[in-house]
Amino acid sequence: MTAQVIDNALWESTTPHVSVLMPFLRDDPTELLGQLGEQGRHLAGAVEVVILDDGTCDSNLTRRLSARQQATSLPVRLITLARNEGRSRGRNRLAQAARGRHLLFLDSDMRPDSDDFLQTWLKIADADPAVVFGGFSLDQASKDRRFAVHRAIAARSECLPASRRRLTPEKYVYTSNLLIRRDVFEAEGFDPAFTGWGWEDVEWAMRVSARHPVEHIDNPATHMGLDTTEALAGKYAQSAANFARVIAAHPAIVSTYPSYRVARRLRRLPMRATSRHLFRAAAVRPLLPTPLRALALKLYRASLYAEVIGD
Repeated sequence: MTAQVIDNALWESTTPHVSVLMPFLRDDPTELLGQLGEQGRHLAGAVEVVILDDGTCDSNLTRRLSARQQATSLPVRLITLARNEGRSRGRNRLAQAARGRHLLFLDSDMRPDSDDFLQTWLKIADADPAVVFGGFSLDQASKDRRFAVHRAIAARSECLPASRRRLTPEKYVYTSNLLIRRDVFEAEGFDPAFTGWGWEDVEWAMRVSARHPVEHIDNPATHMGLDTTEALAGKYAQSAANFARVIAAHPAIVSTYPSYRVARRLRRLPMRATSRHLFRAAAVRPLLPTPLRALALKLYRASLYAEVIGD
């Protein structure tokens, strides 16, 4: 696919150690780029940023982002695609464009939780680890009631301290705030057969964890892009086919996950389609208590997975 590539003035004159890789689709990464630029003022070109617009096709956004790119203190490459090529292919493309020995995947709707976020990652990279996940938080995320269910699920399942994540290290790996050494990624890229939303990062970590240690630290960033319950339900529906791919490739690992065990139980229920409809209806009903809605949404996801796990 043809790509437009724009480099800022610092790109050619630096030799970075860490490459921050930021894909986006219909988001606006200009604020995050500005924050990274503030942190990069005293890093002497040790960090670069590579941004991929994966088919947004918004000329006004491209102009704003290009202006911020030229003004920042970091070397920045902006890659713009005319149409979307997907999460896995996009991230593989970013890695090919990067020059650092370590690749830091960071979603464009994230915000660092500390002023030394990049400095901490540089120190970690100095030790030359294979894979390190820095963690999520909700510290800066919206508290609007529209996002209450997503906030509740994320707080319980994703925004965990490193001490918890280390218990099942491959499970808690997401392509957001994830540091990967270049040779590791070149040997094990993201599987482009994954489409839609979900599981391509966890499946990647399952493959890599067989060869390299997957480490966890507490250097979190906030995921600002909380979803409404309706939007999150739509993403869960997209993820079922990807979940099936993970089961096929890594049955021994996936069979230990609670989501798999619940799906197995739900598969034995009569009238599964009716149950799935009721779970979703309860999840999106705003008058119900948030914990009950969150439970209903997780049961809805498990009921989707029940259709793809086999007998």
